[in-house]
Amino acid sequence: MQISHKRSAILTMILSLGLMFSVIAQNGLTPDDIAKIKNIGSVYISEDGKTAAYTLMVPADPMKENKPASSHLYLLDIESEETHPFVTGRSVSGVAFRPNYNSITFLDRQEGDDTRSIYEISLNGGEAQKLYSFKTNISGYEWASDGEHIIFRASQPKESSKSPLPYSPEIYEENLTESWAYIQNIAMPGHMPHRIDIKGHVASATWSPDQTKFAIAVSPSPLVDDFYMAQKVYVVGHETQEIISELDHEGKLGAIKWSPDGSKIAMIAGANINDPIDGRLKIANPETGRTRILKENFKGMFDQVEWADNNTLHYLVSKGVWSEFGSIKSNDSQMEVIIPTGGPILKAFASASNGTHVFDVSTPEHPDELYLMKKGESSPKRITNINPWLTDKELGKQKVVKFTTKDGMEIEGLLIYPLNYQEGNRYPTVTVVHGGPEAHYDNAWLTSYSSTGQLGAADGFAVFYPNYRGSTGRGLEFAMSSQGDLAGAEFDDIVVGVDYLIEQGITDKNKVGVTGGSYGGYATAWLSTKYSDRFAAGVMFVGISNNLSKWGTSDIPEELYHVHARKRIWDDYQGYLERSPIYHVENAETPLLIMHGKEDTRVDPGQSYELYRHIKTRTDTPVRLVLYPGEGHGNRNATAQYDYSLRMMRWFNQYLKGADQQRPDSELKIENLSIDN
Repeated sequence: MQISHKRSAILTMILSLGLMFSVIAQNGLTPDDIAKIKNIGSVYISEDGKTAAYTLMVPADPMKENKPASSHLYLLDIESEETHPFVTGRSVSGVAFRPNYNSITFLDRQEGDDTRSIYEISLNGGEAQKLYSFKTNISGYEWASDGEHIIFRASQPKESSKSPLPYSPEIYEENLTESWAYIQNIAMPGHMPHRIDIKGHVASATWSPDQTKFAIAVSPSPLVDDFYMAQKVYVVGHETQEIISELDHEGKLGAIKWSPDGSKIAMIAGANINDPIDGRLKIANPETGRTRILKENFKGMFDQVEWADNNTLHYLVSKGVWSEFGSIKSNDSQMEVIIPTGGPILKAFASASNGTHVFDVSTPEHPDELYLMKKGESSPKRITNINPWLTDKELGKQKVVKFTTKDGMEIEGLLIYPLNYQEGNRYPTVTVVHGGPEAHYDNAWLTSYSSTGQLGAADGFAVFYPNYRGSTGRGLEFAMSSQGDLAGAEFDDIVVGVDYLIEQGITDKNKVGVTGGSYGGYATAWLSTKYSDRFAAGVMFVGISNNLSKWGTSDIPEELYHVHARKRIWDDYQGYLERSPIYHVENAETPLLIMHGKEDTRVDPGQSYELYRHIKTRTDTPVRLVLYPGEGHGNRNATAQYDYSLRMMRWFNQYLKGADQQRPDSELKIENLSIDN
């Protein structure tokens, strides 16, 4: 079933200074279009391959509710290839097909519930019924193969004590609430859950297929830094609750998957403590704990694996800006490509025992959609058309670009051409820098509330997405190539990429902008100060400006050391300072819009305050700081996202195209916005 919109959004935005968006293509994307885009969230499939499920992320109307997108549940009948809504009146998570039962379960907190609970609904329809609740919120669960036992995670029960004072202070990083793991037999009414007596904060837990044991990942505390850098994986007996082995692992950790016969465990993990991502494939022996890396020199990144049989896994990998789907033998002997690179970007998959696969897929022409590939088929088929109105929109052409740095390294990137591009004309260009830096851009849909993409193309900009050194998707060596050189060659690569576009006759060298969030915000601040002569406008989001104070205020200091800096801050205070944008503010001539969530714990808002104050005090350069109450490391809520889009595009239109170099008015005046989902 296709999901339709009754009408398109209508936006009339009147700026206080009378500045209107210029050169907007008649039918290109606008911020109100971005505000109503729906996406596939997750994909699932029943063991028999007859039914698939997916979540649909439905954004709130930014003019009515400042809240995150809702997650609705839809089903796909594999034989007829028809979809239908299943649970749409609320936002669900933790979706799973219940083994041996014709039903789906999910997490929800409905009216009258004290905590987030497990609900069940028959695949034949009807009302969802509460299946199990606990005294604290259930954060995750997994069914055992009998469909009766679950292993679930819930926050540690704590007794609250009332202070005699009318005010209570917050004790930083103390008295934290851990997540504990429990085993429960759902089929036995009144049965009390058994807590798994493992010390620490449980990040994940997964059954062996025969239910005799489980693998459990535990970090020393609930702190984010411990989650990233200090998880340990134990194999524990179900009945004895005794630790059988500790898997050989250090560093970042992703998914854990048992082979069907329980003789092996596959892990998506870091190669070592200095690997910036959980992107390598390890096979572990659950009895001894010994692990080995498959395809150790693989020039890509493992995103997902699922066992096809006792000796074979299906894999999804990133290779540069592309994705690839295939199978790999667990003895490292064979890697067979099923869906090669060069096509639509596969972002996730689910597989059934009959050889049917469903995929979450994105392309330059559309955001995430559901695709299906039945046994014997060679390529996936698009099933959903979630945003049908997009077919009536004009989109800028998207192209993979490659260029070579001064030290001979080949860098990939993506370029979105402005609408109505004419060869021989030069265009203002917005450079969008990804965060991490352990991340990368795929040749997929690239436009969001904070990523200029097709918004820029509609406004007459070329938009450039460089995968600078340190990006993922090109193997361990490339991902580690920027370590120990903060803001060094990694950001020089971006400048070289801009020079390449100038040499190609696409970019106007006097009209180059830069934007990015987190580490991309760091790049934006660096390029707007150190390289200010090269960039005519910047929009920095949750970015870093002072590496000295950043270390002391961030929640991931150990991750910073192990996978980025590789040097302790107290061993080189001066070096850290010199790689900070505030150190180069005397060069700052780039008009800079700084935006930040007030509750950000990853990059403290003080980073934005510092850069704002330095620029404002030491220069006459236009600068503005916009803070978003209630938001953290990125805006989750609809109105905050919409406000961001408007401000970002207005800033670039003002300083990359406007003749008037005065700051836009601080207020946005919006009339007649109507977004119908």
